[in-house]
Amino acid sequence: MSGHNKWSSIKHKKGKADAARGRVFSRIIREITVAAKNGGGDPDSNARLRSAISAAKAENMPADNITRAIKRGTGELPGVSYEDVQYEGYGPAGVAVMLTGLTDNKNRMTSEIRHIFDRHNGNLGANGCVGWMFHKKGYITVPLSAMQEDALLEAVLGAGGDDLQKAEEVYEITTAPEAFDDVKTALEAAKVPIASAEISMIPQNSITVDAKEGEKIIRLLEAIEDHDDVQHVWANAEFAG
Repeated sequence: MSGHNKWSSIKHKKGKADAARGRVFSRIIREITVAAKNGGGDPDSNARLRSAISAAKAENMPADNITRAIKRGTGELPGVSYEDVQYEGYGPAGVAVMLTGLTDNKNRMTSEIRHIFDRHNGNLGANGCVGWMFHKKGYITVPLSAMQEDALLEAVLGAGGDDLQKAEEVYEITTAPEAFDDVKTALEAAKVPIASAEISMIPQNSITVDAKEGEKIIRLLEAIEDHDDVQHVWANAEFAG
């Protein structure tokens, strides 16, 4: 929608400040460790690990860090044991919020996430309360300056992608989860610059909010993202621009 921004666009536009790089690395290292623990240390046969390693390389993480994280997951090195968690709830204006995390203390994290929702006029709900509003999709963004929309769409569809939408500063590409690697690899082979790439939860429908409510929602989402155990946050809000 022209004149509006999705939370995903705002999140990526914020960029990565140098002060936050340690947190970015920490989140990726946790993901690599858990992926290796659950699916083995070979990225060729472990799609989750392959995606995590790709994210690490995109952030210029040293190869030694990646290797150590894999070995902690496979048990070759000692390390903290994390478990996957998911939370769902509502923010101001009835905006649906989903988040995933990796934590070594689920009870503590649940209490802290509930407190964040409460403090920002939201409500933490039971799992499933908003999950039905989202579809799991591969999500790739490409700068508008990369190439013409028609040519990019042809490349995306040819590699098995589902759709391409033009946003304020990027093209937003969606794929089925199982086609994500193929589309990303095809774009890389064609030398198309990729701004971001992840398996995401895409809302089926969005709620457009005005500037006042939008500020409240962004404060909630940023507070959730700032929690050390949180990996990803999604919302079905569109913010008036």
